Amino acid sequence: MAATAAEHPFLKHPHRTLVGLALPVLVSLIAEPVTGLVDTAFMARAGGTSLAALGVGTVLLSSVFWAFNFLGIGTQTSVARALGAGDTGGARQASTTAALTALLLGILLALLTWPWIDAATSFMGADATMGAEARVYLEIRLFGAPAILLLLASFGALRGLQDMKTPLWIAVGLNLLNIGLDYVLVFGIGPVEPMGLAGVAVASVLSQWGGALVAFLAAQKRLGGWSAPNPSSVASLFVVGRDLVVRTASLLLFLLLATRAATQLGEMEGAVHQAVRQSWILSAFLLDAWAASAQSLVGFFVGAREIAIARRVATIACGWALFTGVALVVVMFGLEAGALWLLVPPEATELFHSVWWIAAVAQPLNALSFVTDGIHWGTGDYRYLRNVMILATVTGAVALLTLPTDWSGSFILVWWITVAWVGVRAVFGLLRIWPGIGAARLNV
Repeated sequence: MAATAAEHPFLKHPHRTLVGLALPVLVSLIAEPVTGLVDTAFMARAGGTSLAALGVGTVLLSSVFWAFNFLGIGTQTSVARALGAGDTGGARQASTTAALTALLLGILLALLTWPWIDAATSFMGADATMGAEARVYLEIRLFGAPAILLLLASFGALRGLQDMKTPLWIAVGLNLLNIGLDYVLVFGIGPVEPMGLAGVAVASVLSQWGGALVAFLAAQKRLGGWSAPNPSSVASLFVVGRDLVVRTASLLLFLLLATRAATQLGEMEGAVHQAVRQSWILSAFLLDAWAASAQSLVGFFVGAREIAIARRVATIACGWALFTGVALVVVMFGLEAGALWLLVPPEATELFHSVWWIAAVAQPLNALSFVTDGIHWGTGDYRYLRNVMILATVTGAVALLTLPTDWSGSFILVWWITVAWVGVRAVFGLLRIWPGIGAARLNV
């Protein structure tokens, strides 16, 4: 369990405490997109159609599963604030409620999504060949829906406890298992027949179920056992989730429209977009380490009614995030040649160069948008984040939907629109802290 507010190590060693929380989160968060890059590399060897089908499938799945990220975000904040207030029983009940709700929602989600697979792949601009491959991938991945949601809830509980190392080991383990299964199932070894894109899907499902079960048991152990949920606990979770679902749906709508716009421009544009998008997601997950750490600390100190200390957490977290964003610009420029070789079919080289540098220079803005999200999650300011995301997405969606499909610069413009979308979120996230516009919850 975390220390009391008066004993918390952040008071004496703020930078060391924040970095100590962020580093394990960083590794655990980037484990998933690294696996996504490995999946992309395998499919790049299989050809542009399989790679583009993987892109369509992963974007659609992200769109569905990320809509339920309130299970992790809401649980993390609820557990952190309960511990800050000294309410261990409340933390236990929040964790148990989220886990059971996650399993039930995962089963329901898979059943309701299955009939819409063909319509979804068609909406994404996939032709008949690409759509058939994407359908097989999606049908298999839906068997892992309950596991993914349970993993979200369990990781949220552990991070609310400021236990960042357990999610790290679980994430690394399940993703190493995923990569190993990819190698066996995609190309086949010995008696195992090559499965292609279907092998990527099977590997994901098996590893996610293993990770989810381990994470659930670890969270229950840290919280001292099981606490039966009650209807009011479930209702509270969905109240928290209401604004987060709308916010996440707006976020995912933009990502869907951006991928759809790229796919409609051509098969190579769709393949390159998938490659750069996976790299973008990798950097975003890295930056989200600061958000997750700030969320736990801000939530803890808000729960303890130490608002001035929570503001100090916000200041230090933003500084570290901005530094990391600038460093990522340098790293991405240095890794351009390697990313090109690993992720992109040779015939798409020119398209890749045209958008990679845009994704690189946007990283400082990306960093500030992520860390301010985490700060406001910690305060429970979900409605404000919802409204900002709606504003950014409506603006970006109008630009994407009016994008000309017969102009040579349209693919580059897709990525400039993405940068503007991130910028709106970053600016309004900062304004909520400094000077504290509206009913800011960190105003002393």
